[in-house]
Amino acid sequence: MTNTKASVAATGTGVRSRPRAVLPALCLTQITSWGVLYYAFPVLNPTITATSGWPAGATTAAFSAALIVSAVVGIYVGRWLDRQGPRTVMTAGSVLGPLSLLVVAAAPNLAVFTAGWLLAGAAMAATFYQPAFAALTRWWAPDHIRALTIVTLAGGLASTVFAPLTAILADHMSWRTTYTVLAGILAVLTVPAHTLALKAPWPPAPPSPPHVTGSHEQVVRSRAFGMLAVTSTLSAFAMYAVVVGLVPLLIERGYTTTQAAWALGLGGAGQTLGRTLYATLARHLGVTARTATLIALTTAARAIVAGPYALLIAASVLAGVVRGNLTLLQATAVTDRWGTTHYGRLSGLLGAPAHAAAALAPFAGALLAGYPALFALLAALSITAAVTALAARPTARRS
Repeated sequence: MTNTKASVAATGTGVRSRPRAVLPALCLTQITSWGVLYYAFPVLNPTITATSGWPAGATTAAFSAALIVSAVVGIYVGRWLDRQGPRTVMTAGSVLGPLSLLVVAAAPNLAVFTAGWLLAGAAMAATFYQPAFAALTRWWAPDHIRALTIVTLAGGLASTVFAPLTAILADHMSWRTTYTVLAGILAVLTVPAHTLALKAPWPPAPPSPPHVTGSHEQVVRSRAFGMLAVTSTLSAFAMYAVVVGLVPLLIERGYTTTQAAWALGLGGAGQTLGRTLYATLARHLGVTARTATLIALTTAARAIVAGPYALLIAASVLAGVVRGNLTLLQATAVTDRWGTTHYGRLSGLLGAPAHAAAALAPFAGALLAGYPALFALLAALSITAAVTALAARPTARRS
């Protein structure tokens, strides 16, 4: 009984009815949303620039602008999630996503292309992991780690499925037609799933766990929250710079778009493998040690990524393993430290700078294609993030 009470206190909630359709639906929609809205772009961008004549820096900036929009909109999405739940916001995002890609596909000039990506950024905020994690944390706690692991296992396959699929489509049709087809896939698979599977009543917010006192504003102003935000930002920048830079790096070295897409896709398989290990890691390491260890391991992937094709494949898989664990680490960061009471709001604020860093990462990825030695800089950023993670331990507040 004591252990049960402790588990409930740690998450701030108890056992409640769980809508059975939510978990499989979110598995499907995370694969599709990430695959179409995120992973298709690094595969298609070389073709987009080659056929349109638009500068690679400009098209990459449009994609980065989408990620910045996602970071800002994510703050407001978090507030909505705490109050209303995920159904409305995720359904709206799954409608906006295909529409935004149709704008991208039909863009007659760079300005319209960029506008389409700005709309896609709002769709990302409403359909990616943040709202899915909020739904599972509120509905599944205190057994939320299992549910989060399942949905991220599925989400980790997004690049494995959609990077090669995008390359195959691009081999037989223009990039505009490819994005149109992908928009149709996104609409057919996500709109009904979010509309029908997320209609269960949204449970009221649970009370804060005993060790947390004060409002969520005090949590945001705390040293632990600030250091955790720094850690997430540095690690996100290093991680996504490699993801976006891998395809152009391989193409520059003479490999085909399909070979590069498979290298990117196998990183998704590595994510799936890594996420199967997270529950074991969580049982043996505290949240602070877990954070520092996982981020430090990213340096190993950075060290070998400048090698020949076989080592690049190995680096992609290794980075995927670590990235898979980091996704679950981010999903549980708020709950492990401050409970689930303000999960959506705190997650949105915590994720905003990390998403902004991910928005800058494509520019680093473009540099990495020409200057592979800059991967050493990303390794240094990972080490710094591991150090700041040690300062992200919350201190108990006394009344």
